[in-house]
Amino acid sequence: MEDLKLHRFEAEIGGIEVPERLNNPFEYAPHPLAVIAAEQVKSYVDAHSEWAGELACGKMLGVLVVSDASGELGFLAAYSGILAGSNNHDYFVPPIYDLLTPNGEFKQGEAQISAINAQIAQLESSDSLRMAKRALQEAEEAKTTAINAYKLTMSEAKANREARRKGGVLSAEEEKALIAESQFQKAELKRIRQRHDATIEEKKAAIARLQSEISALKARRKTMSEALQERIFRLFVVNSGEGERRDLIDVFAAFYQANPTLQASAIPPSGSGECCAPKLLQYAFNHQLKPLCIAEFWWGNSPAKEIRHHGHYYGACLGKCRPILSHMLRGVDIEPQQHEKRVATTDDMILYADSWIVVANKPAGMLTVPGRLHDNSLQTIISQEIGAPLKAVHRLDMSTSGIVILAKSDAVYAALQTDFASRNIEKRYIALLDGMVIEKEGVIDLPLRPDINDRPRQMVDYEHGKRAITRYEVLSHTPDHRTRIAFYPLTGRTHQLRVHASHKSGLGCPIVGDMLYGHANTRLMLHAEAITFTHPVSKENLTFKAPCPF
Repeated sequence: MEDLKLHRFEAEIGGIEVPERLNNPFEYAPHPLAVIAAEQVKSYVDAHSEWAGELACGKMLGVLVVSDASGELGFLAAYSGILAGSNNHDYFVPPIYDLLTPNGEFKQGEAQISAINAQIAQLESSDSLRMAKRALQEAEEAKTTAINAYKLTMSEAKANREARRKGGVLSAEEEKALIAESQFQKAELKRIRQRHDATIEEKKAAIARLQSEISALKARRKTMSEALQERIFRLFVVNSGEGERRDLIDVFAAFYQANPTLQASAIPPSGSGECCAPKLLQYAFNHQLKPLCIAEFWWGNSPAKEIRHHGHYYGACLGKCRPILSHMLRGVDIEPQQHEKRVATTDDMILYADSWIVVANKPAGMLTVPGRLHDNSLQTIISQEIGAPLKAVHRLDMSTSGIVILAKSDAVYAALQTDFASRNIEKRYIALLDGMVIEKEGVIDLPLRPDINDRPRQMVDYEHGKRAITRYEVLSHTPDHRTRIAFYPLTGRTHQLRVHASHKSGLGCPIVGDMLYGHANTRLMLHAEAITFTHPVSKENLTFKAPCPF
């Protein structure tokens, strides 16, 4: 029987070489076959005008090119989450577990929690609670009125006592009476406070009695939600390339037990298992289809905080998909990530060295410092070459090339760190942007924070983000509508230049080769070209340059 989920290519693909290994789903340039498959999916989506409004809000779509038992090529398609209120559409692979199944585990649990929500809403809007809160407000207002009135009485009495003392000599008995009056009034003010506070506490207790049922319902709702979430994740059972089936609770627990330095919760985040990549691989494994290349692309408008461009390809998310795919891809021959590839040391990597510092030119694809899972880095390689331990004073992204300062002692490191924090060190980056920046120069001021569910991505967040400022200068434009630009970062936030270039509130033009915020390419076209700083020991003003390699 024909598999309606397996689509054949409409375009001619005879001259395209079939990949020998599945591309790494987290870091890739889409294979030509995946691009052709994606274009076919885009045409299909465009033809469904009834989805246009929903898709305009933004959704991730994905394709997986596969070969069947006879070796014939085809592809599978998927969407993240739910589309048009459904988990099932003829063209796309089904969910790993259908949350929307009528009378299913999720729907039954959701109905029970909804019933509790209705009870809570009813109690919170009840006349009894409203009247009790009003009574408390009136009691607090009565206290304020009574205290203010009595303080006025005390003030008038005090003025009268002072007038009597100034009016003549008072007898001992008269002075004693004035003092007693003052003491009584102070004590009476305290008694007034106590009487009203007792009334207020009675009103608060009445509210607490009414709210105790609400609190109990909320606690019950929380327990039920957690239990439902665990039951649902137990129903998300994923296959591996080796044929092992495990539910998401076990998958996440095993992943973080094996990778404790990643310091994330072993409880799956909400939405785990509903992304494109797990859906595509699950279907392929269940139907004996061999995965050849995978690609995910964004469709619609970019979210306000995240960076997603219509039609651009993106790697699988790390927070939800990394643990799942680490299990599913067991037994599958895949391309390694960049940090798993050994980058050869070059003779001209060291630009300058003395007794206190080393200035090096880091190649693209090399970590600046050792990662949590990988030791290969500029810091370790240069330390080994010069035979002394070094400490990188600042960092460049793995994909970024250019100048890095390394210190030979803690004192020198601390001094240079202070200069960076005080913005006494000037840096110039060269980048090639995918798009035309019209303004010749300007300043970008967009606050950034990490995307906690998809590290290392950063988000623009005006409420919780840290301020990030970049000055830029357009150098030239290319015939293929790209912009060569110089960046001068005034702060040093993670991915600052990449986000400021890509975000719609920044330049709206991602850096060429930016797999996180733009399109994949041969490399990220971002290079730390020059740095100027004061030597921490000699106090000499130094400038170093590393010619841009692109």
